[in-house]
Amino acid sequence: MLTDLSRRSALKATGLVAGASILPALPALAAPDTVAVAMDAIKKLTGGKEPVKGKIKLNLPQIAENGNTVPLGVTVDSPMTVDSHVEEITVFVTKNPLPIAIAFLFTPESGKAEASTHIRLAGTQDVIAVAKMSDGTFCIDTKNCKVTIGGCGG
Repeated sequence: MLTDLSRRSALKATGLVAGASILPALPALAAPDTVAVAMDAIKKLTGGKEPVKGKIKLNLPQIAENGNTVPLGVTVDSPMTVDSHVEEITVFVTKNPLPIAIAFLFTPESGKAEASTHIRLAGTQDVIAVAKMSDGTFCIDTKNCKVTIGGCGG
């Protein structure tokens, strides 16, 4: 019974639990290189083609106080005609467990190649937007977002 436990035995048990909490942490299992995973995902999307900078603009805060809800906007300078339009914009993140944050699909009927949302960032990292154009070319823009916790660096 619990009432049969002496004060001394209870203190010993409590000391063991407290002592266990200050032991050094066991090494974590090796995490995959999330930056490499994101870069591989971009290469897969582009088929190995080199995306060019310029037509696409990623709008993201330099500092986000809450990584759970980071505002993101993306626009591509495109006439959005049948012959020349944006087919897809994919947003990649370099330190989240999954490399793709979101993908937007477009047609000429979309009128404009722009979208906005909120994404979750697992810490300070690069956010990369890649636009697939109807002619098979790709455009890229990269921004770094520093995620802070209550105004403290993260």
